Amino acid sequence: MRRSMRCVRPAFWEYGIYMESTGLSCCWLGASLPPRICLASASPRRLTLLRQVGIDPMVHPTDMDESRRPGESVREYVKRMAIGKARLGPACGADVIIGADTIVVLDQEVLGKPAHADEARQMLARIAGRAHDVLTAVALYQPATRRSLHRVVKSRVWIKPLTPEEIAAYVATGEPLDKAGSYGIQGMGAALVTRLEGSCSGVAGLPLWETLGLLREFT
Repeated sequence: MRRSMRCVRPAFWEYGIYMESTGLSCCWLGASLPPRICLASASPRRLTLLRQVGIDPMVHPTDMDESRRPGESVREYVKRMAIGKARLGPACGADVIIGADTIVVLDQEVLGKPAHADEARQMLARIAGRAHDVLTAVALYQPATRRSLHRVVKSRVWIKPLTPEEIAAYVATGEPLDKAGSYGIQGMGAALVTRLEGSCSGVAGLPLWETLGLLREFT
């Protein structure tokens, strides 16, 4: 069941608990997980989310062409990125590799990471006072069996109206410059969000509920 919520801090949203990184295993969730898990991403946000639920994976960033193919739907695009990243990660020597990709979509246009501050200001002006979609795909790959599973999670986010001064002040913090859509819900950008329907952790970069469910499939 989808939930509508207000997101006010980076936390263990799906379970209603806030946890710092503890090094706990996920046995407290009633889950038996693969012993060696690799995150095929350089994203500190995804690593933090996994650590919040007691998973401390190996990290093996992958490098792949992230160009969108002509005629490719946004859902197929984000799914292909996540699967591709997971399949590029076997060099880390893990039992299961996690790949993920997140995109912000406004009027069927994918809003990527801004190239510079001016582009960040333009993106924020476009999403201000409106709703947009965030799609995050998570893919798991098991090198030993070549088995692959994935999920695509779509969330709807509403951003408050913003004045040019508010946009300039936020961009000046530097936070928008490495974020798809030019805001980070896990940071100061949470103050811009008035409403969210879907997965708060998915908007931050990794849908925890779906990721844990997929990991259980490999035990």
